[in-house]
Amino acid sequence: MEKIKIAPIKPTINFGDLDKIDIRIGTIEKVEDMKDSDKLVKLIVNLGDHKRNIIVGMKKERQDPKEVEGKQALFVVNLEPRKMMGELSEGMLFDIGYSDKIIPVLATPEKPIPNGSRAG
Repeated sequence: MEKIKIAPIKPTINFGDLDKIDIRIGTIEKVEDMKDSDKLVKLIVNLGDHKRNIIVGMKKERQDPKEVEGKQALFVVNLEPRKMMGELSEGMLFDIGYSDKIIPVLATPEKPIPNGSRAG
């Protein structure tokens, strides 16, 4: 297993701050290449009652970004939408490792659960 320099724990927050973040399970139904970008792809994510486009910088992290199609993962769904390379991103993939400069992995449930289920 790769060793990392463990970052210091961030300052304490109150429980109400944590409750503001809406993290949900979604299934990545499709990964679409963003041809004009060397790192971005568009995920089509099923969140149970609707689907969203979520733009992520996954191209350089995986040999084949399509390998995540069909997998469930955690997504932050209440971020303000943001335009990236002319496309609207409606959330954020909640992955593990990026901040520590290691190849990120998906934060996934241990067994399949309904899309739209909340974390926390």
